[in-house]
Amino acid sequence: MSIRRGVPVFLLVLGAAFALLAGPLAACGGEEEPPPLKIGLLLHFGDSPSQTTLGRQRAFDLAIKHVNAGGGVFGRDVEVAVGDASVDAAGEARRLVEDEGVHAIVGPTSSAASLLVIEAILGDGGLPIVSPAASSPMLTTANDGDFFFRTVLSDTAQGPVLARLTRELGFDNVGLVYRDDAWGQGLATAFEGAWTGKVASVAITPDQASYLAEIRSSASGGGRALIVLTFGTEAEIILREAIEHGLYDRFLFGDALRRPELIEAIGADRLGGMYGVSGAHERGTPAAEAWEAAMLAEYGEGPDLTYIRETYDATIAIALAAQAAGGVEGAAIRDALRAVGSAPGEVVIAGPEGVARGLRILGDGGEVDYQGAAGAIDWDENGDLARGAVAIWRFTADGAIEDVDLVVYEP
Repeated sequence: MSIRRGVPVFLLVLGAAFALLAGPLAACGGEEEPPPLKIGLLLHFGDSPSQTTLGRQRAFDLAIKHVNAGGGVFGRDVEVAVGDASVDAAGEARRLVEDEGVHAIVGPTSSAASLLVIEAILGDGGLPIVSPAASSPMLTTANDGDFFFRTVLSDTAQGPVLARLTRELGFDNVGLVYRDDAWGQGLATAFEGAWTGKVASVAITPDQASYLAEIRSSASGGGRALIVLTFGTEAEIILREAIEHGLYDRFLFGDALRRPELIEAIGADRLGGMYGVSGAHERGTPAAEAWEAAMLAEYGEGPDLTYIRETYDATIAIALAAQAAGGVEGAAIRDALRAVGSAPGEVVIAGPEGVARGLRILGDGGEVDYQGAAGAIDWDENGDLARGAVAIWRFTADGAIEDVDLVVYEP
């Protein structure tokens, strides 16, 4: 052993001792300990949030509560930041990333906003974005660097179910109005690809005072029913004008219109017995029942509006993936997302006990297969669900919404 001149031997011995301790100290959470995971929620709140939006926020809040009650991620509480995508989705996403410092985002809930967010924040780097409601097929091939995932089926599944439902209701000639954006275009195209009857399709631009010209155009071919693939504000105007001018009295709807506000605005006497389709959750599973019990205990009700469960699952998946990755780096969380949602691994379910167990298993170096409140989250190479279900539902004469059938989707 050679000793450098001028360095006392006791200092060298002391330095060696510190070197031996460095590894255990780091392993115990020294300077290498990751910061708390921070998840952003990006929803369309606007000036008056819908019941559906508020339900999705509740589901997000419940997921965060379950994660933190279960020990948190890396043994620390998950932090949150909330953004409003109703005016400037891309700008809000940038704010969440650059100012709030989030490591992943749940949302947005519209396909058009999702495409804007992908372009805005995934150009120079990446962090996971998990949408619970953006269903356009355009998102499958978006240039997202494999950072965009969703807990809702693509409309390549929903469109054919809508076409089948329309035929089974006895219609062979229909009008169709669709929102001229990524969601409306995608669902209209999926419907038309599976439709064998006559259809007069017309795109509509949001925020118009009247859609009478578009409705008349859709009815010009003699359509006996109108398929409405728009958001709620547009649909209220379209339905009123179609009824008042005697153009249609039968309607079918896409998933965006499965909401109580629509039947409240138009009336159960007009919409009772009208059908629609939407993404669906698995029923009667241990995960679904555990989540429903947790929602009931927390809020006194278990809302069954569109993509409430999917919002919970998106949030839990991010937390589990970060725990599996052992850090908050975007690519590491992304790479762990598929693993925590599929086999192999011990099955853990939605709800406080299942989430806590999943975090413990991952913290001990194990693997999990998360079964969500809405169902399995087996993601394919595009971040799309590999399987799921589509619900056929209808408005009732007493102003409620009820499911009447469930179509399993397994390509």
